[in-house]
Formats: sequence, structure tokens, C-alpha cells
Amino acid sequence: MGIGLDAVTALSPTSDTRAGEVLRLRREISRMQRRRSEHALLPLDPSLSALLPEEGLQTGTAYTVSPSPSLVLALLSAASKKGHWCAVVGMPTLGVEAAAAFGIDLARLILVPAPGERWLAATSALAEVVPLIVVNPGSRARDADVSRLSARLRDRGCTLLVTENPAAGSGGAERWPQSEGTIRIHDPHWHGLGAGWGLLSDCTVTVTATTRHSPRPSSVRVQLPGGHGAIEAAATELTALPSLGVEPATSSRPASGRALAGDGAPPELLHWAEAG
Repeated sequence: MGIGLDAVTALSPTSDTRAGEVLRLRREISRMQRRRSEHALLPLDPSLSALLPEEGLQTGTAYTVSPSPSLVLALLSAASKKGHWCAVVGMPTLGVEAAAAFGIDLARLILVPAPGERWLAATSALAEVVPLIVVNPGSRARDADVSRLSARLRDRGCTLLVTENPAAGSGGAERWPQSEGTIRIHDPHWHGLGAGWGLLSDCTVTVTATTRHSPRPSSVRVQLPGGHGAIEAAATELTALPSLGVEPATSSRPASGRALAGDGAPPELLHWAEAG
């Protein structure tokens, strides 16, 4: 006995009209989207693909992710660009303009901003027809409900991204039960502000992922968001040049006693110095 067709009306218990609209939308999605995904993986943005061993999100599974709107949109963007339907449940502050900046097709994006205690019923109903769903749980799910939802994900080939609750328990953020892996962001560094002037332009963060099959953490450094509002690969940081050592006493010096630029430096370093 699952949470599905009969639970759709629970999305709006006081409005028959709204429940009818949900059913109409569900029929329309069913017409446009296959009942079961034929893909073993959903694509990731190239700047994130190195995070996972398969370079994509496995279908029929769930992942625990940081509750960052930018990370959520970055994880949805590649699949949306490929024509897949996406849904976001329980994130009322998620902006459609920001979603468009990430390249997400708004015509194939379903938002359920405030489902309240019905978040699980909404997610289960959407999992029948939408291949990629993000949900911000409004409450703790029972183990039996988690198992039923996991079975539905496997049956429909749906991928679920569950935002973790940072305040859950004293041991830190709570991982979704039966999760295939985790994708988290940390070490943010904003750019653009000076000493009392400037505007925030972009933010460089580290994204780290672990999975059941690859428990060793894998990390990438990206701009999230980048200068154009979407995700971008972070520029490679320049490393310090090696020490040139002590110059021999026989080297030529100007009358001032200071070494000439490039005295004693290896030829390859002189080349870069001339290039600026």
C-alpha cells in the first residue's frame, strides 16, 4: 500500500478546485513524460561531473544534499537542459529568475513551495512522472514511509535530492535514510567587496560528494554562483614561484648594488616574467 494516486487530493484538502488542477497537471505530465526513465544516469553540469564515479546521478535513488538554493539549481540544470522534467518541493524562497539563469527550462519545472505536512504525499505523487525531484522535508519521515518512497523511486526510475536539516540533532546535519550518497558545499568565499566599497560578484565554494560505492570524498572547486548567475568552474589558483636561491658573488650588479631583474633565474621563469 503506497502513497500515490489517492494521496494527490491530500495536497489541498480544503479545495476541490485546486485538487482538480493537480490531477489535470499530473495527466498532462504523464502524456509528455515516459512512465519510467530509460536512462541509468541523469547528467550533471561538467563542472560537477567529476564528483561522482559515474559522472551523473543514478536513477531510482536518493541523495542527501546541502540546503543551498544555488546547489539545488546547479544539480537540476544539466538534466533540465536535456529536456527532463524537474520538481522542487518545500522551498518557497527558490526564485524562478535564478532558475532561468542556471539554464533550467521553466516550462518543465514544477514548484510546490509550501506543501506543509503533505510534503511526502506531494513528493510521492510527483515521483510517478517526474525524473528529478528536490524536496526540503517539512518533518521527519517514518521509516515505513521512507521505504515506500524508495520503492517508488526504483520502480519509476526517479532521482530524489533531499536537503538535509543543519539543525537536526546534536551530531550535525541529518542524512536521508537509504541515501545513495551525499553532496555538500563548504568553504564559501565571496568576491567583489573591497574596504567599504564594491558589490558581491561571485562566490567560490568547495563541493564534496561521497557515495555508497565510493566512500572516499571527492571534491571540486567551483563558482556558485559565478559572474553570470550560474555555476562555473573555478579558475586555477596560481602557485608561488620557487625561490631563486642566493646569487653568486661574481654576478654582475648595477652601481646601486641591487640585483638586476632575472639575475640567476632559470630561463623558463624569465619567459613568464617577460610575459607578465
